[in-house]
Amino acid sequence: MSIRYMKAPPTTYVMRFRDGRVTREGPGLSFFYWTATTTVVAIPLASADVPFAFNEVTQDFQAVTLQGQLTYRVADPQRLAAQLDYSVKPSGGYASDDPSKLEERLVQAAQVRARSVVQTLPLRDVLVNASLLEDKVLLGLRESEAVRMLGVEVQGFSLLSIRPTPEMARALEAESREALQRRADEAIYARRNAAVEQERLIKESEIATDLSVEAGQRRIREARIAADIAVEDQRAAFMDRWSENERKAAEAKAYALEKTLGPVRDMDWKVLMAAAGGGGDPKLNIALAFRELAENAQKIGSVNVSPDLLNALLAAPGGSPERHG
Repeated sequence: MSIRYMKAPPTTYVMRFRDGRVTREGPGLSFFYWTATTTVVAIPLASADVPFAFNEVTQDFQAVTLQGQLTYRVADPQRLAAQLDYSVKPSGGYASDDPSKLEERLVQAAQVRARSVVQTLPLRDVLVNASLLEDKVLLGLRESEAVRMLGVEVQGFSLLSIRPTPEMARALEAESREALQRRADEAIYARRNAAVEQERLIKESEIATDLSVEAGQRRIREARIAADIAVEDQRAAFMDRWSENERKAAEAKAYALEKTLGPVRDMDWKVLMAAAGGGGDPKLNIALAFRELAENAQKIGSVNVSPDLLNALLAAPGGSPERHG
């Protein structure tokens, strides 16, 4: 029998019992007590993390391992003290192993809630929806009557790892790898198709440019041909006008000549020669006489021409006779 001193930190809720009644309670208390008649209960109020790891089966009958941690705090120490023995020995340790059972019960409650969620999902959804699992399990723990009876508030449920069996993991990796390879091939094909499409657009643009250039050149040639045709039309019009003018000029000349020669058309040429002033030239008259003789040669027997006459006819304009070899 002895007197002990109890001094608890602020995060520990202390209850002092004597004769089955609570004589003093509260967080962070300090007092002396008689060990023979007093029982001290110390319940930690600080939040604590409990690691867990358990195996479950998914909707498609595939084993999966869930690993993480559960965070909780004691919200109602009186209720917890009524469920589990948190009394401390005079030496300072707990008088029973009930405080360790709290974490076990919480992990069991978490496993039950996790099982109810995992069994409704296929393996692939379980592996990729950790946040969905966390939210549903945390909500289930907060609504759990078993957790509420312990006076515990669950603050968090975190999944650090979700692993299938090694064989299934390799199968999923192979399937995902093939899917990624297919998407890579599709990306390559899409890039090639895009390149072909771009090349087609470039070719169409080049063809359109060539057609535009050809159309421009054709319009230039047509313009040149039209200009040449216009020039030729002007030239033809000019030639027609020139021919018409020449014809009119020729007709005018013909008309003038006809009017000029009309009075003398029926006159003897000899008379015309004489009228033109050729009769005063003796040589011309002698030549005309010889022509008359030649025209009437059948009527003339013989003609005698004196040397003087021939010399006079053959004489140069200066009076000296021309020499003929």
